[in-house]
Amino acid sequence: MLIYKIFRAEEWAKLQADGATDGAPIDVSDGYVHFSTAEQAAETAAKHFSGVEGLTLLACDPDSMGSDLTWEPSRGGALFPHLYRQIRMTDVIWSRPLPLEGQAHVFPEEMK
Repeated sequence: MLIYKIFRAEEWAKLQADGATDGAPIDVSDGYVHFSTAEQAAETAAKHFSGVEGLTLLACDPDSMGSDLTWEPSRGGALFPHLYRQIRMTDVIWSRPLPLEGQAHVFPEEMK
């Protein structure tokens, strides 16, 4: 199973340039990097990135994050993966553009 992180262009560029990042402003504010499961990603995109173009979807292996990754209740009590350290380029299995068509983002086939 993979977990997913949605980044704006500048956040993705920072991770690529620096090799690691504290994440998006909400991640920095909350003290951990927010991830979603495949089932949660579309709702996350709709709730937090509605109408935003230029997004990148990152797929990461939760097993490689060890005890720095915890599953905690969030929206509606569902468990979400939270990473209590920087996200590193070595965490990323693959990345794909997350195009906006109309008001919805189109997720890659790998997630279906």
